[in-house]
Amino acid sequence: MARSGVRGPLAQEKALKQHERSSYLFNPSAAPTPLRLALAAATFLVAEQFARVTGAMSKLQSDALRDAISQITNESREKQRKFVETIELQIGLKNYDPQKDKRFSGSVKLPHIPRPKMKVCMLGDAQHVEEAEKMGLDYMDVEALKKMNKNKKLVKKLAKKYHAFLASEAIIKQIPRLLGPGKFPTLVTHQESLESKVNEIKATVKFQLKKVLCMGVAVGNCGMEEKQIFQNVQMSVNFLVSLLKKNWQNVRCLYLKSTMGKVVRVF
Repeated sequence: MARSGVRGPLAQEKALKQHERSSYLFNPSAAPTPLRLALAAATFLVAEQFARVTGAMSKLQSDALRDAISQITNESREKQRKFVETIELQIGLKNYDPQKDKRFSGSVKLPHIPRPKMKVCMLGDAQHVEEAEKMGLDYMDVEALKKMNKNKKLVKKLAKKYHAFLASEAIIKQIPRLLGPGKFPTLVTHQESLESKVNEIKATVKFQLKKVLCMGVAVGNCGMEEKQIFQNVQMSVNFLVSLLKKNWQNVRCLYLKSTMGKVVRVF
């Protein structure tokens, strides 16, 4: 039997109550006191969260940051170095106790590669070794690795020579943690582009709190466009702040510095 389009008294009453509740969102003053208080509390929380986010973003003044980047790149061009200077973000923290507070660690991929000449080595199987050779990427095959594992001096020398390592899926399980902290290889499979993986590593920076309340990460180089450096710095700072327990309240100072240039304060 087909249902009638006419609603019964209970259905009409239910629909009326739903309409009343939804109207309170646009006219909170018409709501009953308990509901009005709940709406006010929810609105306050949303406003507070929005203020926190927008406030965090405004701490690093865009104009001051652009001026600092221009100053650094202009000085580098005037000096005409024989190499491309790296630009580092130097961070000073406060209200943190490395002995008591949890030491944070996190990595973020930047929009632009800060150090194109970063040294990466492929620890690969036959296929990856062939790909690395075509790319002009340094590599070591299985046999070379077997010999290396027996000589700690050679392992230390290898770890010092490169900033990062990649390893084939078939090999990574055979590699003990001999390369030292922060140097354990990144896994790369045959389904991934080796070139893309290398670029990803070069574009990634790591923030890690150790025993002191200061740290530094590469955020660009003096051969980049100023807009690219600006974007890298913004992303780096916003990511760092997200790692801190009290966000901007834990940031004491931020500086930018090229390899041979002067320190420029941005916060």
